[in-house]
Amino acid sequence: MSARRPRSFYVLAFLFVLFLLFLYGPMISILVLSFQGPEGGLVFPMVGVSTHWFERLWAGGGQVEIGAALRRSFALALVVMVLTVTISVLAGLAFRRRFRGATVLLYVAIASLIVPSIVVSLGIALEFRLLDDAIKAVGAVAGIEWVQTGFVSALGPFTSGLGAHLTWTLPFGLLIMFAVFNRFDPAYEEAARDLGATPWQTFRHVTLPMIAPFLIGVAVFGFTLSWDELARSSQVMGAQNTLPMQLAAKTTTVTDPEIYALGTATTGGSVLLLLVAFTLISLMQPRRKRG
Repeated sequence: MSARRPRSFYVLAFLFVLFLLFLYGPMISILVLSFQGPEGGLVFPMVGVSTHWFERLWAGGGQVEIGAALRRSFALALVVMVLTVTISVLAGLAFRRRFRGATVLLYVAIASLIVPSIVVSLGIALEFRLLDDAIKAVGAVAGIEWVQTGFVSALGPFTSGLGAHLTWTLPFGLLIMFAVFNRFDPAYEEAARDLGATPWQTFRHVTLPMIAPFLIGVAVFGFTLSWDELARSSQVMGAQNTLPMQLAAKTTTVTDPEIYALGTATTGGSVLLLLVAFTLISLMQPRRKRG
């Protein structure tokens, strides 16, 4: 006979279900409300079921101008992803060897995680305003015409914005790669060198295939953290909004479910990226085991 579950099991299960509803309830509500009919509003009950708001969002010209902000956020997230993966791998390789000041450098690299995001954004914005003043002063002294007539600010998505996003994504990438290389068995690399492989061949044919699944994880971290970032973007993008900033700006004026459709679309993009990453990792596992 099977033993009956204690009453505490059902109490804890009920609390767990409440936790899941609290965690995913808002996202599910937005997903459902984004599929309302043309007469739908921002709250329940739903008025019809259709893809009207997605069609309006795709066509443009509605309350949420998605095109330029989406392309800007996507391009910035790609650049952040590539830089995060590259710098994280290089730093992980460097920290495999002990050198003076390594501990201090590590703490400095991950310190931005404990600093409030809005403070980081304000600090970077202040730095670039000082840089703007310096550029204008040099332009005036040197008589550089384009600086005097056309230069406005160095603030932008791929200058100050890129730096702000890297302060958020790089610490995660570094911590992941440090953990990976801390468990990495150097015997494989030694065997490759014994067989006559050069350092580059050892890295390309031995090290890189073994750490490839973790690089996919770092890439996903870099892309999604940049794609969704708002606080660190708020003061550093200049006149060009990213998609999260556009969303935040429109929440005070939107009166229809178009913004829900945008939220569903962006969330779906993030989920799709995660599914692709897990698929690639699962496809790599048999090859890594055979190797």
